[in-house]
Amino acid sequence: MLFALLGDIHSSKEDLQAVLAHITDQAPDATIIGTGDLYECTVSKKDLHGQIYPTVEEVIKYPEGVDELLTFPSIYGNQEERILLLTKQPEPIRDFLNGLPETLVADEATIIHGHQWPHNEAEAWLAEHLPEAQLVFHGHTHQSGFTSDGQSVPISWNNELLIVGTRTVVNVGAVVGFREWVLYDSEKQNVRFMKALRG
Repeated sequence: MLFALLGDIHSSKEDLQAVLAHITDQAPDATIIGTGDLYECTVSKKDLHGQIYPTVEEVIKYPEGVDELLTFPSIYGNQEERILLLTKQPEPIRDFLNGLPETLVADEATIIHGHQWPHNEAEAWLAEHLPEAQLVFHGHTHQSGFTSDGQSVPISWNNELLIVGTRTVVNVGAVVGFREWVLYDSEKQNVRFMKALRG
């Protein structure tokens, strides 16, 4: 089965439209799954002081029509966590964010955002918290990457990388700014790093 993994959209409607169009062109039969940070929280982490805002609208970048593009299942990211932390009033968008799971599965693969572990410590965190996950897709850092058994493997765009070893960790990159996504073929056990080019 084919899966298109994309994340770190950060409310960028234009970049998301470009990536979704690229997926439709390159892999129209792929099941799309989001890796979190669908929206951009307008309050930074350093500005968290226990304050609560009356509405989600005050803490979210929310371009008109972006919801119509978010038709695929997704996990939550740190942006969604922060939006929920800063608000309490029930609202449809808040209820939607609150219902996003921490992980999803795509055949044998586990999908998680990646903010759960300290920088560059994915292997140790996964070994402790998700020891059964042999193939993991994540985002968060906005840097595409592929590691097999802890060793970084060079990537190149649109070329297949075989999934081998006891644990493979794939960073799908970011939609916002970079227009990156990953195509995962669970039958052939390979991934391709993809990028929607501008204009």
